[in-house]
Amino acid sequence: MIRKIGIALLCIGLGTSLYARDDISESTTFIGLEVGYVEVQGDVGYLIDDMPVIEPNFVGDYDVQYGFRIGAQRDQWRTTLIYDYYDSKDNDQNVEQGYLTLDYFILEKESAFRPYIGLNVGYGNYESTFVDESGLLYGSQVGIVLEVAEKINLDLGFRYTLSSADAFDHVGGVIFGANYLF
Repeated sequence: MIRKIGIALLCIGLGTSLYARDDISESTTFIGLEVGYVEVQGDVGYLIDDMPVIEPNFVGDYDVQYGFRIGAQRDQWRTTLIYDYYDSKDNDQNVEQGYLTLDYFILEKESAFRPYIGLNVGYGNYESTFVDESGLLYGSQVGIVLEVAEKINLDLGFRYTLSSADAFDHVGGVIFGANYLF
C-alpha cells in the first residue's frame, strides 16, 4: 500500500512541477471527450436461496466507457485530469474513475503524428450487486495523438489501470479521445 501511495505522490509531483519550472503561458490547455471499449474485472455478488454469497466472484465484462478530460500540454509532455464512467447492465457493474495522467510525447511537436507513453494515478468507485468499494487506481497508457487541425487533435490509446480495492481488480481497453486546444 505504501508503494502505491508513493507512486501516486510521484505522479502528482511530476505533473505539478512540469509547468512550474517554466512560464505556464508556454503550455497549451485543452478540453475533450473520450469514449472507450474496456474490460472491467470486479467482484459480482450473487444470491443462493435468497441469501447473498460472501465469497469472491470476479467477472470480466466488456462494455463502453465515457469520459471528460481537461489538461495542458507542452512540446514533450501532457498532463490530463480525466473523469470516466462505466455502466454495464449485463453483469451489473458500475465504475466511476478520476485520473491524473502524465504522458511523454516520443516525437517532436512539429510532427502531426505523435506517439506517447504515460502513467496514470487516481481514485475509483466500483459498484455491483452487494458490492460497493473505492480505492486507489494506478497504471499506464500508450497511444498516438493525431493533430487534425490547429486547435483539434485526436487521441487513440490503450490504458490499463489496476485498483487497490479488494472487489475491483482492473480496467483496461482502447480509448478514443477528441481534444479542443485553447
